Amino acid sequence: MSARTPRKQVHLGAHFPGVNSTTVWSDPASGSQIDFASFEHLARKAEDARLDFFFLAEGLRLREHKGEIFDLDVVGRPDTLPVLAALAAVTDRLGLVGTINTTFNEPWEIARQFATLDVLSGGRAAWNLVTSSDAFTGANFRRGGFLPYEQRYERAAELVEVARALWDSWDDDAVLGDAASGAFLRDGAVRDVEHVGPHFQVRGTFPTPRGPQGHPVLFQAGDSGPGRDFAAATADVVFSMHSTFEDGQAFYQDVKGRLAALGRTEESLKILPATTVVLGDTPQDAADRARHVRRQQVSGPGAIAFLEQVWGVDLTSYDPEGPLPDVEPDVDNADITRGRVRHVKDPRPVVAQWRARAEAEGLSIRDLVIAVTTRGGFVGTATQVADDIDRAVQEDASDGFILVPHLTPHGLDDVLDQVVPLLQERGSFRTEYTGPTLRDHLGLDRPVAASRRTAHLDQQPVG
Repeated sequence: MSARTPRKQVHLGAHFPGVNSTTVWSDPASGSQIDFASFEHLARKAEDARLDFFFLAEGLRLREHKGEIFDLDVVGRPDTLPVLAALAAVTDRLGLVGTINTTFNEPWEIARQFATLDVLSGGRAAWNLVTSSDAFTGANFRRGGFLPYEQRYERAAELVEVARALWDSWDDDAVLGDAASGAFLRDGAVRDVEHVGPHFQVRGTFPTPRGPQGHPVLFQAGDSGPGRDFAAATADVVFSMHSTFEDGQAFYQDVKGRLAALGRTEESLKILPATTVVLGDTPQDAADRARHVRRQQVSGPGAIAFLEQVWGVDLTSYDPEGPLPDVEPDVDNADITRGRVRHVKDPRPVVAQWRARAEAEGLSIRDLVIAVTTRGGFVGTATQVADDIDRAVQEDASDGFILVPHLTPHGLDDVLDQVVPLLQERGSFRTEYTGPTLRDHLGLDRPVAASRRTAHLDQQPVG
């Protein structure tokens, strides 16, 4: 990179652990997943390090395995939006990202919740859009059921369209508060919204003023072809799972390459893969720690449960430190695990591949599960990790990373204390916030309200 070329700035977010199989709740150093002090600690540490945002994932139903709650993973978490609202009161600049499902929620309530968070936080709200085609999850909701795969993004796109129309229905200067004239609102500055579409019918006046960001920042995590199209057309940030350098570059080029045809610039969409970081005093020390963490994350019972999702049969009689099962998979038993699906339509080719690998490499059940589930991450000394993070951004493998710890709430302390200062020293990461909003942190333009516009689609209503 030329000395005259400004360094690309690394964007970093802190992911609160939980709602996944990577969180090691059994470690003696692990704290509470529901105590507000845990959320507060990570948020304060992230803001002290000048990170862009704090990120909360969400699960809408407890995962079940063989008909029982699967409690090898962390089970349970407070509702996302109240947690973020509480964090808004104990932080000043940190972005607040909440995952809310588009399949089982309505645009009016989502738009109001995130507009409220944006107002209360001074412009720090972000919505991570996710979809679901899972009828097991849908049973928790009045609408119930599920959507066919092809309709998931159709509904999500329409939901976002309606939410944006609601956010735009107030002008920025709508509130006059003119005691002399008795006028609280500027005439014509708040408009009704009317929308009739295949998934939603909305008609009325939105009750929440336009937030400091205009629209909350939109995150999206889909990786399929439709997911990438949806991200390019809709999202401000892509929460990607491509954490290796080569895969990251390919994904980056693919998604950013879709933007020009949509009238968007490459700067208007940030790509931030989720990643883990394991630090050590030496490269070998870091590698040893990373192996220890993976063995904590994949316990013996956890490895058996993982295989049961693919085999479709009870495998509890097998030793996780022994060879792979000699029984054949049940191709018809697809529901042994519900709430997080890992099985494939035909598990037989997967089983054959795993058996061949286990035999060739001398792997036990547990070793095999660790091998096939380990994603790319950063392992090394603080200097090595800073180098790798910076290279990924400077060479267009990402715009930064969402850091996912394996412990609550102190799992990122060493990264924030050791790696971030090194990125700051080389000029790749801010030393101070330059603006009050999350859009400022991410370098995203603020949407301009469509003045005096009424949202309306000339489509037929559902049913």
